[in-house]
Amino acid sequence: MINAGEPAPEFAASLVTADGKLTETQLSDWFDEAPLVVAFFPAAFSDTCTSEVGTIQSDLERYGGAGGTVLGISTDLPWTLREFAATEGLGFPLLGDHDREGVEAFDVVDEFPELGLSAVARRSVFVIDDDRTVTYAWAADNADQEPTYDDVIAATRGSRV
Repeated sequence: MINAGEPAPEFAASLVTADGKLTETQLSDWFDEAPLVVAFFPAAFSDTCTSEVGTIQSDLERYGGAGGTVLGISTDLPWTLREFAATEGLGFPLLGDHDREGVEAFDVVDEFPELGLSAVARRSVFVIDDDRTVTYAWAADNADQEPTYDDVIAATRGSRV
């Protein structure tokens, strides 16, 4: 896993725009909106992932209050993520990492053999500053664990946790 103090790796992902068009984006396309919160999650519509994005959405102004941007990233297909965002009323972009470039670049690959799933995103959160440096890094010990959101918000404001 990428640790705090390391440079954020580059990767490409897919974004489905509000009008349904698929567009490719690079993580670096978002660096001007730092602090950047990059939240990897395993599967749209699963219980814990739905809880996680809902909690982020309910506190979205606290992340944006530091001038930052939140990106949710999953290995789900981008059209699934578009429906997930619409269903959950999300006000932040979700990126489809279906080629697994992001999970591999951040070294947060997980698997759920009991479900027949391999190479999905491990639930993890990174905060990236305007120097493209990771200032906060967290990864779940198990799929049901969520981050301490106050710690993530503190990291967007430059506080070390």
